[in-house]
Amino acid sequence: MQARSHSSVVPRWAALLLGGTALVLVPWTLYLSYSLPARHVTDHWSLAWSGFDVGLATSLVVTALGVARDAPWLEAAAAVSTALLLTDAWFDIVLSHGGGERLEAVALAAVAELPLAVFCLWIALNAERAVRTLSANR
Repeated sequence: MQARSHSSVVPRWAALLLGGTALVLVPWTLYLSYSLPARHVTDHWSLAWSGFDVGLATSLVVTALGVARDAPWLEAAAAVSTALLLTDAWFDIVLSHGGGERLEAVALAAVAELPLAVFCLWIALNAERAVRTLSANR
C-alpha cells in the first residue's frame, strides 16, 4: 500500500462532502421507505428501461474498447460497467412481478449480470497493474 502524498489530486474536502452526503442519505432513505406508495404507475416506463439498457450497453462497449486498447481510463469504464450491471440486476429483481417473472430475473442475474459485474470489478481492480505490465513488456 502506498503512502498518501500531500499533493493529492482530489482535495480533502471531497471526503467530507461525500461522507456527509452519505450520512444525509440515511434519514432520506428512511423517509422515502415509509412515505412512498407501495405501487406507482408511471409514463415512459419502457423509455426508462430501454434508455438504461442503452447506457449499460454503451458502458460495456467502452470497457471492451478500453481492454482492447490498454487504455488509461479502463479502470473507470470497468467500474461504471460494474455499477450499472449491479443496478440492472437489483431493479430487474425488485421490480419484477412474482412467480415466473421474478424467477427469470433472479436466473438472469445469477448467470449473466452478477458474474459479468464481478468480472468488470476484477478488471477495474487489476487494470492499472495489467496495463503497466503490458507496457513494460513492449
